[in-house]
Amino acid sequence: MTEVFIAIGSNLSDPLGQARRAVATLTRLPESVLMEASSFYSSRPMGPADQPDYVNAVARLNTRLTPLALLDQLQKIELEQGRVRKDERWGPRTLDLDLLLYGNQTIAHERLTVPHYGMKDRAFVLHPLAEIAPTLILPCGTPIAQLIARCPPNDLVIIAPSADEQETL
Repeated sequence: MTEVFIAIGSNLSDPLGQARRAVATLTRLPESVLMEASSFYSSRPMGPADQPDYVNAVARLNTRLTPLALLDQLQKIELEQGRVRKDERWGPRTLDLDLLLYGNQTIAHERLTVPHYGMKDRAFVLHPLAEIAPTLILPCGTPIAQLIARCPPNDLVIIAPSADEQETL
């Protein structure tokens, strides 16, 4: 099985509920096992400022799915949770699931770029990722700790415990 990391983001239609449902749905992916998910974070939108704040998290899975098969499954989950794809970049959405890392692979496909092209500069990705994989080293050889040191949390705030912690409360 291959270890993968998936970013979760939502800022419409009960964002925290959307993010929690996404984590729950990831537990049912074929040929995959959800290993853990980070806490849920609140962050300001990256794009237009006239939209609600986001809820973000990162999940770690082990999977036998190929990268494109996994991407198809993630897009199916987005659609099932009301995602409507528009041409607006960084606009509001019910759910966004991004494949951040697929093992140590570097993938440049018309449908998929791994590592995710913007992950190194986004606190709302790096901090939840570091929470669940503090010793992670990216395929390029960069430790997550080095990226965290260059990317302060800014307005990022933990608003809810991880799904694992929630079950024990």
